Amino acid sequence: MSLFNRLSEIRKWVVLILIGLVLFFGYKYFTSTTETSSIEYDTNLIQTQIKNVGKLVVTEGHFAEVLTYKDRKETYIPGLTFDKKALVVINADVTVGFDLSKVTYDIDAKNKILTITNVPKEEIKISPDIKYYNTESSTFNEFTGEDYNKINKIARENLAKKIDKSTLKTNAKNRLLSELAKMLVLTNSMGWTLQYKGDVIESESDLKL
Repeated sequence: MSLFNRLSEIRKWVVLILIGLVLFFGYKYFTSTTETSSIEYDTNLIQTQIKNVGKLVVTEGHFAEVLTYKDRKETYIPGLTFDKKALVVINADVTVGFDLSKVTYDIDAKNKILTITNVPKEEIKISPDIKYYNTESSTFNEFTGEDYNKINKIARENLAKKIDKSTLKTNAKNRLLSELAKMLVLTNSMGWTLQYKGDVIESESDLKL
């Protein structure tokens, strides 16, 4: 074989090796980029969906309360008192909810794990409408702002007890679990794992607040 043919043969092998290297590194580059893009896409999508469900989940209720308010002012004269009283009717709208914008979470993109780190406590808002009937008082014991404040406080305390005995908090909690379950559906569909309180959440029944 002549020197010219040998050089041509070597040139062919060099070209083949270069083409092989280009294909190899090109494959590695595009494969690596796709994986990174996929993780970033998943992370951004999860964050967007969490923000979308980050609304106030509210359960509403209506309560009525009737109470008789009495106050007596004693005097130094036995048997002589100055009384005041009123029939008070309270109608209150009550809302119980969770502000999901306050849910905190951690995203482990490398291992595809979404961890809920904190769920806020329920928020209870009482909006009472108080009406007074059969109000009676004396010149020496008239109704004052302090009386109205006492009645308002008593009314709210009584309503709070009724709320505790009602299903409002339970209903609000169920709606919260329903919203959090949307995160479970999302993460499962993307091959991610949802965790809360150190446990892996595989179904809605695993979500215990």
